[in-house]
Amino acid sequence: MTLIKINASSAEIGNAAQSASTTGPVIVMIHGYKYAPDHPQACPHDLLLSVAPQRSCNRIVSWPRRLGFGRQTSEGTALAFAWHARGTLGQAYRHAGEAGLHLAREISALKAAEPTRPIHIFAHSLGARVALSALHQLQPGDVHRIILLTGAEFRDRAAAAMETPAGRTAEVINITTRENDFFDLVTERWLSPLRIWRRTLGHGLRDPRPNWLDIEIDQPESITALRGFGFPIAPVARRICHWSTYLRPGLFPFYQALLRRPEQLPFSALRAALPERQRRRWTRLLAPPRALPLPFAPKTPS
Repeated sequence: MTLIKINASSAEIGNAAQSASTTGPVIVMIHGYKYAPDHPQACPHDLLLSVAPQRSCNRIVSWPRRLGFGRQTSEGTALAFAWHARGTLGQAYRHAGEAGLHLAREISALKAAEPTRPIHIFAHSLGARVALSALHQLQPGDVHRIILLTGAEFRDRAAAAMETPAGRTAEVINITTRENDFFDLVTERWLSPLRIWRRTLGHGLRDPRPNWLDIEIDQPESITALRGFGFPIAPVARRICHWSTYLRPGLFPFYQALLRRPEQLPFSALRAALPERQRRRWTRLLAPPRALPLPFAPKTPS
């Protein structure tokens, strides 16, 4: 297995191109808020981006393992991209934009070294801003597919990224859930307090695009449709959760297929089977009482 660790703060560019294996896709993994390289308790290389996480936590799983690295032949290269996501939410948001520039340089070097290998991105929370910011510095075809999990980025900035040359050719799967409504609201009010109608990606992109697909993963119709494709995703377990898009059982096999077998899951087939509209905000929080646990207050990195 080839796992390459990259820090956005590193002055050296092109390390990934020199170390990457020669077969299979490159999958770039980008964490979200509260992580930082070399932090004693919150280094992503020791946690989410590690093959063997060094800390046991109900929100720490190995992304490389779940995306198929270490389990198959021609598995490609896992690129663990770490950036400084600590401080206030506003500071981390600015750092995410800067990290996107570093990411673009690494991807450009990879593409120059092996132009025929597909490069995909898998990003959670503020990692979505990192991924979308990189598109402004890339060329058409540099990135094939991008999976955004509860992305902490605004719809207008995502739309601008999709208008770039790289954005017009990339396929973006935006995974949303009404479990994230509270976190979306906090992001909107903290980062854009005067623009009260400005929304994050939790409600999908405003204007439909052929290369952008919104999937509300807690919508019953979405779960039924994905089961029809062979992905038995577990039912929703909470009313409020920022991490369910990578913790809920059954989701990683779907993500792995999207990135490793994209020809088997074309946008046209997915779009035809999935619900066309996102549900309104607070649909889950205000649903009639059932067996859904109350919100919890996490203390570890996101």
